[in-house]
Amino acid sequence: MIPNAEQARLDEARMKQADWKKWGPYLSERQWGTVREDYSDNGDAWNYFTHDHARSRAYRWGEDGLGGISDDHQVLCFALALWNGQDPILKERAFGLANEEGNHGEDVKECYFYIDSTPTHSYMKYLYKYPQAAYPYLDLIQTNRQRGRQQPEYELLDTGVFDNNRYFDVFVEYAKAGPEDVLVRITAINRGPVAAPLHVLPTLWFRNTWAAPGGGSKPVLEKIDLPGRAALRAHHTDPLFRESLADYHLSCDTDAPLLFTENETNNARLFGTQNASPHVKDAFHNFVVHGDASAVNPAQQGTKAATHHAMTLAAGETRVIRLRLSTRRPDASTFADFDDVFTTRLDEADAFYEALTPPAVTADPDRASVMRQALAGMLWSKQYFYYDVGLWLDEHGAGAETPQARRRQGVRNVDWGHMYNDDIISMPDKWEYPWYAAWDLAFHMIPLGMVDPDFAKQQLGLMLRNDYLHPNGQLPAYEWNFGDVNPPVHAWATMQLYLVDKEHRDDDGDVEFLKYAFSKLLVNFTWWVNRKDRTGANVFEGGFLGLDNIGVFDRSKPLPTGGYLDQADGTAWMVFFSQQMLRIAGELAVHEPLYEEFVEKFYCHTLSIAAAMDRVGECNDEMWDEQDGFFYDVLRLPDGNAQRLKVRSIVGLLPLAAIAIFEEGMLEKLPNFRKRAGEFLMRHPEFKGSMHLPDQPGVSGRRMLAIVDERKVRRLLSRMLDESEFFSPHGIRGLSRQHLEHPYVFEHGGGQYRVGYVPGDSDSGMFGGNSNWRGPVWMPINFLLVSALLRLYAYYGEDFKVECPTGSGQMMTLMEVAHELGERITRLFLRDATGARPANGDAHRFRDDPHWRDLVLFHEYFHGDTGAGVGASH
Repeated sequence: MIPNAEQARLDEARMKQADWKKWGPYLSERQWGTVREDYSDNGDAWNYFTHDHARSRAYRWGEDGLGGISDDHQVLCFALALWNGQDPILKERAFGLANEEGNHGEDVKECYFYIDSTPTHSYMKYLYKYPQAAYPYLDLIQTNRQRGRQQPEYELLDTGVFDNNRYFDVFVEYAKAGPEDVLVRITAINRGPVAAPLHVLPTLWFRNTWAAPGGGSKPVLEKIDLPGRAALRAHHTDPLFRESLADYHLSCDTDAPLLFTENETNNARLFGTQNASPHVKDAFHNFVVHGDASAVNPAQQGTKAATHHAMTLAAGETRVIRLRLSTRRPDASTFADFDDVFTTRLDEADAFYEALTPPAVTADPDRASVMRQALAGMLWSKQYFYYDVGLWLDEHGAGAETPQARRRQGVRNVDWGHMYNDDIISMPDKWEYPWYAAWDLAFHMIPLGMVDPDFAKQQLGLMLRNDYLHPNGQLPAYEWNFGDVNPPVHAWATMQLYLVDKEHRDDDGDVEFLKYAFSKLLVNFTWWVNRKDRTGANVFEGGFLGLDNIGVFDRSKPLPTGGYLDQADGTAWMVFFSQQMLRIAGELAVHEPLYEEFVEKFYCHTLSIAAAMDRVGECNDEMWDEQDGFFYDVLRLPDGNAQRLKVRSIVGLLPLAAIAIFEEGMLEKLPNFRKRAGEFLMRHPEFKGSMHLPDQPGVSGRRMLAIVDERKVRRLLSRMLDESEFFSPHGIRGLSRQHLEHPYVFEHGGGQYRVGYVPGDSDSGMFGGNSNWRGPVWMPINFLLVSALLRLYAYYGEDFKVECPTGSGQMMTLMEVAHELGERITRLFLRDATGARPANGDAHRFRDDPHWRDLVLFHEYFHGDTGAGVGASH
């Protein structure tokens, strides 16, 4: 990579010369409705701590805000608050529907965009679109509640609140003059045809740590007298408290009024009990919206403060607010370098992205913009995640400190009391999923490794640390149930990141990182073998395995038939896991010969598990169906009978991803392994007829170990590339479109279990209704399939061609197929001939409005026919 200023900051951060990542976008978009904040008797997190409570109730474990930042332990927080003169609520956080309120589960109902960020957050840009009419809270709740699961969600754009452009664009930009010197520029623009009022309250506050036992002394924000400027000091020095901060100062370049209160719960409003302070968390709401001057502290101090900018913007008018958050005490020169710093940091951000953007992307400004916004979204989705599970369980009467006789039953995560999470972590979506998920995080690290390999390695290592990884070896899934099972993709992400970083470093690679990860992944692999191979036959289960409602049954619960499932995806994932461990062991063995024994171990595991999917001979109780040329789950019944559940889904395509390629010469470096591998095959000749073994060299002498041999590859690809089945205009669908006309129906006990093609939102409440694998395009699985095609091409080369699309008569190499699939996926986000981006669906404002059309949202998944974005939008 070309050296530049941002890369220099990354190097300084890695070498601990300067803590450039101390401040970042670490606030959640939603802290309410989370497991951490749930102290209910029945585990109903959504109703225990609601959006309506959030403005008045201090959080226990974290904070949220609009376009905000915090330090890396979230002691001190900064975010935006707005009021348009019409809303019933001061806008301090993103509103959305709770799980039971939406016709497709929880859903944010705001229009905000992560536009830009460098990996050290030396420059960041965020946009919030704020309507000038009263925010339609009730309309959104009531209309969505009236809609059924067969109807689309009712979104903010559907309410008409943006009609006639009666809204404000509010941009929030950050630029760092130093690791602890953050410049803030807020730009408000009236896009409407007439003048409109706007109150802007840049807000600084302390997370309420002092109310909890052992939380240390109470910090203070207090006014500083500075002629012509609004300024305050944040003081939190407590030598007994692990999260103590140096003094910070927030200053504004105008003499805006300062408001102060306490970040304390308004017990009187919520519970009818006495407040700890006369000045409480929702004081600014009461002051601005209701005109209650007594709500704020006249003594000009507290633990929450804001500068209050009341303005009326003419049609098309722009106003700019400048602030600085710094350990340096403000004076008359505080804003002298403000504009120069912003100009410099933006130029440096441009140089950083120009250096890593491929020339073909740079040549297309729309592609370059999409790529940069995509990476900005990944970087903005970092969040401080604090969850001391042992303490939380004690507080719920279910921890180790609670006497057995009084211990509550049915509390979440009761077996995970060892966990102590106090870190910045990559989130799937800071509103809809403001908690990490192990396999999501592993996928995140591939793009994040492009811009910040040090952060990516740290994140993968985090999940393997002793305070995350269960003592039995299980990786934590997500806070709603750490004991659930995510697909084992961590080893794959580890190896991919190692190779990306090795290329980035231009040396032998970070072998120590690889050794550490391998040592912990050994424990995790052993957990899978011991816990998820029910019969010891190398056939694996794992419950839903992240694929939610893809199967006939809820695979996380006991089957209505009794018995159990041999899962084609679970078993394929384990081949995939074993292959990646084999690759890691092979890489390490080049550096240290003792790892050669592990190469042998995982070679034997890979062959044994892969062979279980298609045993030699025609067997009706195995996953490979010779007649259909497809893999299926197998239902094993209590009476000993078995049958395939013939749902054609990506469960049956996942074996394509389990491909490991070894470059020429690698086997020569491992003579002991080569000898023992040959002996193993001599003892197990049955493995030779059911998979592709590395005994035959391919292009450039490469070797391949895969579940699928050439014949299976061709049969699976004929289905995958069939546009009437999986091959949509925008990627590989989760379920064959054949199930639209021909749903799969399983009958048992007088009831029917049905799987039909549903290209968009789920039509059932399984898994909350906000996730659907029965037709949409899911990006991570598509990425694995593109990668598999490239690996197959590396082995088979130019002479291996398949029909693409199936039935077209057009023959392509697997490289060309990978390119075609990649282009179909990419077109989700690019403007088409009409100016529309398929991911934006039929929202004409995104197509026609110059203030919307270059803004891109990155959804959780995409409609299997139209490509419209579905699910979480960030």
